[in-house]
Amino acid sequence: MKGVRFDYAGAEVLVAGGSGGIGAAIAAAYRDAGATVTITGTRAAASDYGDLIEGCAYRPLDIESTDSIAALAETSERCDILVNSTGIALMTIGFDEYEPDIFERAVRMHLTGAYRLAHAFRDKLSASIVEGGGSFIGIASLSSYFGIEQVPGYGAAKAGLVQLMKTLAVAWSKHNIRANAVAAGLTESKMTAGVKHMPEVLAPTLARTPMGRLGQPEDLAGPVLFLTSPAAAFVTGQTLLVDGGYSVVG
Repeated sequence: MKGVRFDYAGAEVLVAGGSGGIGAAIAAAYRDAGATVTITGTRAAASDYGDLIEGCAYRPLDIESTDSIAALAETSERCDILVNSTGIALMTIGFDEYEPDIFERAVRMHLTGAYRLAHAFRDKLSASIVEGGGSFIGIASLSSYFGIEQVPGYGAAKAGLVQLMKTLAVAWSKHNIRANAVAAGLTESKMTAGVKHMPEVLAPTLARTPMGRLGQPEDLAGPVLFLTSPAAAFVTGQTLLVDGGYSVVG
């Protein structure tokens, strides 16, 4: 990250969903700051991808599977920082989140899965000796705060994630764990690629965004590294909006 230096030498970081998009940018930033980084993806092996970031270990994870989450935690020796960037807005791959079963899947993927993952790693995060203690970071969204018609399930889950961070902050401070989130504005990634061809979504979003552009995955990395750093040692239960100013426009 230009102009900013973090030192994460000696830290063990797990970025769930780090095989692409925002998660990959976050993983690369931790790697560049000296951390030992493990990323997860949905495919069986790193060789099943053609474009994974270099310098990170790889583990498979299905965030919808309790067995997969448990296996990941049981075979991870240590974790100082856990970042959950898993999931996808199901409408972007052709599913209708107004269908009850799809709505339920969206909530299971983005909220229940996030909690199960954090819970599975709680003891490892609690044992962290990095300055500032262990950290759990969630990736929230503008849909945590605004009604976005196309994603009722995703939005409900992301809103729940903001509240979950508050509750975990209260409950897990005694365990040496801070819980925070970043809420991403509309950010360029494979998940949102289709939005570029949806002028009814893109145009009003850009018109409302004071900075006049979409976010880039790297825009989220700096805030995440700040929130898990000693500089934020007294910050917990917060969700930092990273949206180019979208949320402050009246």
